[in-house]
Amino acid sequence: MENHPKFTMCVLYSTSCLLDAFDGYAARKYDQSTTFGAVLDMVTDRCSTCSLIVFLTRLYPDWFILWQFLISLDLASHYLHMYATITSGSKSHKSMKKDTNILLKLYYENRIVLFFVCAFNELFYMALYLDHYNFAGLPLIGLSFPRLLIYVSTPIWFFKQITNVIQMLEACNTLAVQDAKTYNAKNA
Repeated sequence: MENHPKFTMCVLYSTSCLLDAFDGYAARKYDQSTTFGAVLDMVTDRCSTCSLIVFLTRLYPDWFILWQFLISLDLASHYLHMYATITSGSKSHKSMKKDTNILLKLYYENRIVLFFVCAFNELFYMALYLDHYNFAGLPLIGLSFPRLLIYVSTPIWFFKQITNVIQMLEACNTLAVQDAKTYNAKNA
């Protein structure tokens, strides 16, 4: 990414994200959704986001611990969530139980919210990537375009991190309840 044009990276990365969203939409529309497809989708999403974050460690080495934390949170929360939903017999990792946290339900059950939260999450990381290259400020506001994108996307990016924590805690609880049921059934 360092040796290639900045905007080419952003166009290709954005295109990949949009094609990912379109692929999921098409799979649902034409009843082609599968467990394998859902898992593969989540794995490729994690790989692309984590790859960009890893590159950000080169651009912003002082934030190394934060980057490690964000990668760990992203991987752990999504893996635990996917595993918990699959092992509990749910049809999809986006299907929420009635007693699920309200923010997590909003995130997964409203496709528009899910799309925009994911888009702004990726936009946040791309804007950080671009901001490293010190663009000139925009007239009237004095901020560079990447810096403006950072400010606009940060609240939604932060919401995404909160949902990651919530989904990790909910998944841990689901797995613990499943383990307790299995243990109690064996020892009854």
